[in-house]
Amino acid sequence: MNRLTTSQGTFELARFPEHPSDPFRAWDAADEYLLRRLTDPETGPVDLSGTVAVVGDRWGALAAALAAHRPVQISDSYLARRATQANLDRNGLDPDAVTLLSSRDAPPDRIDVLLVRVPKSLAFLEDQLHRIAPALHAGTVVIGTGMVKEIHTSTLKLFERIVGPTRTSLAVRKARLIFATPDLELPRTPSPWPYRYELPADIGPVSGRTAVNHAGIFCAERLDVGTRFFLKHLPTCGGSVKIADLGCGNGVLGLSAALANPDAHVTFVDESYGAVASAEETFRLGAPEGAKADFLVGDGLTDLAPGSLDLVLNNPPFHSHMATTDATARTMFTGARTALRQGGELWVVGNRHLSYHTHLRRIFGNCTTVAGDPKFVVLRAVKR
Repeated sequence: MNRLTTSQGTFELARFPEHPSDPFRAWDAADEYLLRRLTDPETGPVDLSGTVAVVGDRWGALAAALAAHRPVQISDSYLARRATQANLDRNGLDPDAVTLLSSRDAPPDRIDVLLVRVPKSLAFLEDQLHRIAPALHAGTVVIGTGMVKEIHTSTLKLFERIVGPTRTSLAVRKARLIFATPDLELPRTPSPWPYRYELPADIGPVSGRTAVNHAGIFCAERLDVGTRFFLKHLPTCGGSVKIADLGCGNGVLGLSAALANPDAHVTFVDESYGAVASAEETFRLGAPEGAKADFLVGDGLTDLAPGSLDLVLNNPPFHSHMATTDATARTMFTGARTALRQGGELWVVGNRHLSYHTHLRRIFGNCTTVAGDPKFVVLRAVKR
C-alpha cells in the first residue's frame, strides 16, 4: 500500500489483488500530474460539476481522488474495478460515489470532462475514443495523461483524428498531459474493432477457424507465436472433462480444446472484459453445435469451486502495464492448483527465459517439459 497526497486529499492506495511484497505502486507521476492540473490556479481549475468520465484508471487512484465529484470510471480491467472498490473502502469513501462501467458498456450520453489515462494498447485507445466521441460537446474538457514513454506521435494523432485539435504539455517527472478540443464537425465513424482473421492451417483442431479480437487484446491482428506453438502440443483428454482456458484472450486455446474433446465443458476466464467478449465470439463462430462453455470475467479461477477442473490451459502474461513481472503468472499457477482435482493437470506455455518451471515445482511439487524450441517451452504440472 502507498499514500498519494494531492490537492484533493491524501489517499491510501493499493493494487488488486494486494500482495505485501508487490514493489509497484497503485499510482504514478502521470496520475499526480493530471490531478494537479485539475486544480491548478494558474490555468484555472477545471469545472467538475458536470459528468466526469475517467477512462483507463489503472488501480482507481483517479476515481478515488475525484470521488467527491461522483465520476464515471470506464475500464476494461476487472482487477482495476476491484482495486477501485477496495481503495474507496480503505479511504472511507462512499462506495457508490464512482459509477463503474466496463469497456463493453455504453458510455454516458453526455460527458462534460473526459480524463484519459493513456493505455498501453493504441487499439484500445482508438476504440474507446470512437465509442465516447458522440458524448462530447463543444465545451467538454478533454485531458489525457501518461508517462512520456507511453505517449507517442501516433497517440496524439488518434486524439486529433477522433476528438479534435490536440496539443501536449511540457514533461514533468517524466509524465505528460494531452489536451484535446472537441471538433463537432469531425466525421463520426464507428470503431473499426473488433477485428477478425482466419487462423493458420497447421495448428491442430482450430486450424482455419476465425478468431475475433476486440481492441486491446494481445496480438489482436494475428496469432501470437507462443499460442501458435502451444496449439501444436495441447493434450487430448476424452470424456466429459472440465477444462479452463485461464487468461483466455481471444479464446483460441479453449476453442481448440473443445474441438479436440467434444464432450468437454470449457470455461473461458480473463480479467479483461474485451478478452472474454472476444473469446465468446470466437467460440460461437468456431465451436460445433452443442459444445458446452462458460465465459467468466474475474480474478483468475477464484470464482470456480476448488477441485472442480480436470485441465487448465494457460499462456500467462508477463507484463503489468509497463512493468515486467511474473507475479500474475505465479498467482495463476496457485489458483489453478486450487481449482484442479487430484490428478488434474496445468499446461503452461511461456518464454523459455521466464523459468516458469521453478514456480511450478514449488507450487505443484512437480513439472515436466512437454515440448520446447529455442524461444518457448510447454510445461505440465500435476496436482498430486
